Amino acid sequence: MPASRPVSLHEPALRDGPAPGLHDEVDEIVAGWRAERPDLDLEPLQVLSRVSRLARHLDRARRAAFAAHGLEPWEYDVLSALRRQGPPYQLSPGALLRETLVTSGTMTNRIDRLTEAGLVSRYPDPLDKRGVLVQLTDLGRAAADEALADLLDHEREMLSALDGAQRAQLAGLLRVLLGPFDSHQRR
Repeated sequence: MPASRPVSLHEPALRDGPAPGLHDEVDEIVAGWRAERPDLDLEPLQVLSRVSRLARHLDRARRAAFAAHGLEPWEYDVLSALRRQGPPYQLSPGALLRETLVTSGTMTNRIDRLTEAGLVSRYPDPLDKRGVLVQLTDLGRAAADEALADLLDHEREMLSALDGAQRAQLAGLLRVLLGPFDSHQRR
């Protein structure tokens, strides 16, 4: 990402269209739609098309960071969910479902594959005779830790055009947008 001066989220460039020297592909998309459909309010495209494009760039950066450690994004999702629990780094398959937002069949397949790779182990749940716990192995913990360090380097670079206050403000604004979706998932 080319170095540029930090941009204030209060600047006209982010409210009213591109400022001189600031231009991206979303500006082209919006200009095209403005020409074809001047009757429509295109403000949502100004924000959400950028979020969508940024998500694609973030997905590529994450895939690269994980691939450097022989991991797929889904593998990292499960390993990091376990790692964040702290010792003994274990969760039930149901808790892993809630953490990673996948179906039961998908989670079973993922646990099987991670077990075969030696990144997790299954143990009987001492509190539920029919249940199991999935626990991170030492190899899985090392993989999660190393992949996280590389991921943070990639993400720090992606955010380098923003200063600390701007990053905090952007995080807060995105939290406002994402909150209702996440609270719906917790129900």
